[in-house]
Amino acid sequence: MRFSRKLLGPFVGSLAKKLDYYSQFQPSSLTIQQYLDFGRIGTAANSYTFLKNELLVRLANIMQEFTLLPPKLLQMPSSKMVSNWYAESFEDLLLFEASDASPEQVARFNDQLTVVLKRHAHVVETMAEGLIELRESDGVDIASEKGIQYFLDRFYINRISIRMLQNQHLVVFGNVLPESPRHVGCIDPACDVESVVYDAFENARFLCDRYYLTSPSMKLEMHNAVEKGKPISIVAVPSHLYHMMFELFKNAMRATVEYHGVDDDLPDIKVYVVKGNEDLSIKICDRGGGVSRTILERLYNYMYSTAPPPPRDGTQAPLTRSHIGNMNIPLQAGYGYGLPLSRLYARYFLGDLFLVSMEGHGTDACIYLKAVPVEASEVLPIYSTSSRRNLTMGPQVADWSHHVPGQGNRPAQS
Repeated sequence: MRFSRKLLGPFVGSLAKKLDYYSQFQPSSLTIQQYLDFGRIGTAANSYTFLKNELLVRLANIMQEFTLLPPKLLQMPSSKMVSNWYAESFEDLLLFEASDASPEQVARFNDQLTVVLKRHAHVVETMAEGLIELRESDGVDIASEKGIQYFLDRFYINRISIRMLQNQHLVVFGNVLPESPRHVGCIDPACDVESVVYDAFENARFLCDRYYLTSPSMKLEMHNAVEKGKPISIVAVPSHLYHMMFELFKNAMRATVEYHGVDDDLPDIKVYVVKGNEDLSIKICDRGGGVSRTILERLYNYMYSTAPPPPRDGTQAPLTRSHIGNMNIPLQAGYGYGLPLSRLYARYFLGDLFLVSMEGHGTDACIYLKAVPVEASEVLPIYSTSSRRNLTMGPQVADWSHHVPGQGNRPAQS
């Protein structure tokens, strides 16, 4: 089934026919509770039967949207590399399309999932390089930028969901060890929120101390409105929560030190964690000077970053990574992807992340996560006429005299 990809378009030939077929189906959105229950009582054969189809559906849905990106972006070397990785992985998984769930096939499938995971390990930074290449060649017009922003939100949340499926299967039914005996796959049924907050803070503080030789302290308040006086725990993927907290702490520390100076007494970063009947809410408050509304709405833009651009001469890796336990967390320095990806991790299971800033004072970052696991459903992109329209529509005629900053900070979730 292998073929040359030197033809026009990223996906062609027999692969395109299979993409057309599998993109007709909607991906199956699972809840954290379903992941948890299946991890406890499911079988390797049943997981294999579900995954060999579901992975093809999720890949096909996003690969079809990939073809609708601006042609100039698709021609960038890094973008071509990403499209080749996806095409190769789709073909690899097609080999199991009609196979049974024998132990031998499941073992081969597990080996193939490991290969796919490694192949896609650097998708985020490679796609980011594609945008840099595009910007350095001809630049990006406003209409294309909106389509790219729309696509990348969907592309990266699709990637989160696919890696969730793969990792969950390999930990429960493969040879990958869980983080702890309590974990069910990647999920901790009693995730200690305070512990994750402290881990993220201490590791962000380590980086801040190393760079600035100083760092602010943290004041943490925990409020359990459901079980008063008890520690706060939820059913969650700890690495996702850690990723969000680490990114927000890193930003808050940097802002605080740069606003007040390394020689001054730094104000504390205040953190409030509240568990209600429906939501786990986390608020991180810094006094790092805040940002204007104009800048605030750019912070989720994949083409905007407040950090210096990453080196292009190969002198160091484009992303620094934090290795905490078995977690491998990209810091996205220079790419401007930290906040956009953190928001996707929050929204993946129907949560949210947003910022409220007061220029000249500081910024509050708020995370909402579902406290009830049966309500925490995956949010997945679906290839449709609506997505095609959003990716390909031309410039819109203005219907207001001015753009109001902040209108796009919290788009409605579908």
